[in-house]
Amino acid sequence: MIMNTRALFCYFFAVVLVGFSIEPVNAQEVALRYGTGVPAAVRIINDRGLRYLANAQMEDGSWSGAGSGPGITGICVMALMASGEDPDFGPYATNIRKALQNIISNQDARTGYIGGSWGGHGSMYQHGFALLALSEAYGAVSERLLWEGSDAPSQRRRTLSEALELAVRSSLTSQRKNPWGAWRYSPDSQDADTTVAGTVLMGILGARNAGIEIPNEAVDKAVSFFQTHTMQDGSVTYQMASSHGSGLTRTAIGVLIYAIAKRKDTPEYKAASQFIKRRIDQRGSGHLFYNLYYMAQALFQSDFEAWKAWNQRTIEWLQKTQAEDGSFSSSHGRAYGTGMAILALALNYRLLPIYER
Repeated sequence: MIMNTRALFCYFFAVVLVGFSIEPVNAQEVALRYGTGVPAAVRIINDRGLRYLANAQMEDGSWSGAGSGPGITGICVMALMASGEDPDFGPYATNIRKALQNIISNQDARTGYIGGSWGGHGSMYQHGFALLALSEAYGAVSERLLWEGSDAPSQRRRTLSEALELAVRSSLTSQRKNPWGAWRYSPDSQDADTTVAGTVLMGILGARNAGIEIPNEAVDKAVSFFQTHTMQDGSVTYQMASSHGSGLTRTAIGVLIYAIAKRKDTPEYKAASQFIKRRIDQRGSGHLFYNLYYMAQALFQSDFEAWKAWNQRTIEWLQKTQAEDGSFSSSHGRAYGTGMAILALALNYRLLPIYER
């Protein structure tokens, strides 16, 4: 396994800090941040899943099935990068490049919007996941090699930097037009919900993590939207007038948002963290892989011991449900299910920058 450039830099930078630290380093903190060895079961699930994604990828860089579009492609990009294979020269380098080419080619060159429908709704879900994938690829995938072997016309080619800046601009423009300071299905939506808002905001936070300048006001407004929708018991509602199910996944989204936005000192974060911890044995109602994806990150950010227990049970469940070809079936198709399953285990590797704690 070869670490990507940014992850490798972070690793060696951490080693330098440890070497020059006056205080002894807490072994648990090092293990938590960088891992102490990936379980064999995780490697097997991951490797089988990645082989499926590589084999199922379409010639244009996308994935077909019940779910498709730039957001699904972005999920697959992150899955292909999550275990640390070199994105420029590793076994999945061509798959990663083709997928990124597809995302950029689907971006509106004027507005920066990355379209495609999701479950019959508008595509801000697609835009958010595509934005997050661009954020994670930026600085790790070579701009020089990005369009190698592509026959895309020159007007559809942009660097990762240009595509990421455009996608961020589109997200912020949409937010400014929204009375809630958040997002829903369309870039022009005048209402908002916490699932779409969480997807887009994580993309924005990923871009900020990658070095893109994001106004503090934009993050503050979006976080305030989540605080408004966090109830006294810690649960996060869908919209103010609609609970929309048990709220476990939405609350996990809220916990992750508060953590990555550096709001762990808020009462909303503390209440939401306790809410998901009390329900650690549940998988939410419907949208199973969506729940696994967010619960993994939320528990890792809020309670490392709870995440370890949850992670072990999830590994065992995924071992039993992975298909012979390495895929996972979901209501949004096998590419989505497989990509999300891999990302639910990605914290065992600790390499994607957005997963840093």
